Amino acid sequence: MAYKPTSDKILFIVTALLTIFGLVMVHSASSMVASFRYGMSSYYLLRQLAFAALGFTLMITLMNVDYHTWQRKRPLKWILVVCAIMLVLVFLQPPINGSHRWIRYGPLSFQPSEFAKLALLMFLATYLNRHDSEINMLRMRLLPCMCLVGIYAALIAREEDLGQAACVIAITALMLFIAGLSWLYVAGTVALGAAAFYFFVVCVPWRWERILVFLRPFHDPLGAGWQVSQSLTAVGSGGILGLGLGASRQKLFFLPTAHSDSIYAVISEELGLVGAAAVLLLFAIFFHRGLKIASRAPDRFGFYLGLGITMLVVLQALVNISMVLALLPTKGIALPFISQGGSSLLLNLVATGILLNISQYGEKTLAHDD
Repeated sequence: MAYKPTSDKILFIVTALLTIFGLVMVHSASSMVASFRYGMSSYYLLRQLAFAALGFTLMITLMNVDYHTWQRKRPLKWILVVCAIMLVLVFLQPPINGSHRWIRYGPLSFQPSEFAKLALLMFLATYLNRHDSEINMLRMRLLPCMCLVGIYAALIAREEDLGQAACVIAITALMLFIAGLSWLYVAGTVALGAAAFYFFVVCVPWRWERILVFLRPFHDPLGAGWQVSQSLTAVGSGGILGLGLGASRQKLFFLPTAHSDSIYAVISEELGLVGAAAVLLLFAIFFHRGLKIASRAPDRFGFYLGLGITMLVVLQALVNISMVLALLPTKGIALPFISQGGSSLLLNLVATGILLNISQYGEKTLAHDD
């Protein structure tokens, strides 16, 4: 009997649980704000539900598309070009809160930076698959790779989205290190990172203020430290079992962006340590399954792409949760699958669909070996 490849069921279930749980928490965290702004308590829920339906459709579709498609020159070239064009087009859009992050068309909007991250992962996986043994050849291999990543990161940073740009650089650095990047270049990267931190953070007053708030979160609780103090208050109020689903007090116009960047604080308040730990457990399982899929991939391209997707999801989750718990300075990074935001949800479901396709080939390889 011919072997019929199947995707990783555990990863699929974890992704579905996180997304469904996210829909519940988005409604809980946003109903009051939605009623006040739009006169309809389910406004954000319905938007997120529409993106979830589209995301699952794309995820299931991509589960059945050979992941090798994304290393072919023509599709990869067009993906990179389209993403670069969209990153430029955002500057033609009117700013929102001083940032050019969204392309809007009527009631629809999306963040090109989300999809640019996946495009860069495809490029890095393709590049390292072909040249990982030569990655320490500075002028011939390393610099061309870093130039493309640098252009994308610079465009994202110019949108006033330094957090996403830092995420791109961090994942690139991790993948290059795993590919065998020399410690000399690692040290050079750290030095460049320190210089970038000085110019982009220390020299920018409002960003430096976030660092000071991180170091002293309750120094100015009614001013600069408002978001951090309200997040910690929500987390502490939940106790072990929480106040109950829908019973959060901090979401009632106290906690900024309660349904998006700060949703983990609402989870902690309503569902307590038990609910917050359950979310961490689901992301830990995602991380474990993703690493397992990457390690079993039948080729280097599958390994690097699977590894990059896994790190993309888990790193964003760790950063978001750490910000809510005041372990990192505040920055606009969504909690994957859970925070309100269609672009983030679509990206993570699309990326997971590709990861699930890679898992099929790993299982097929194991079956043939047996």
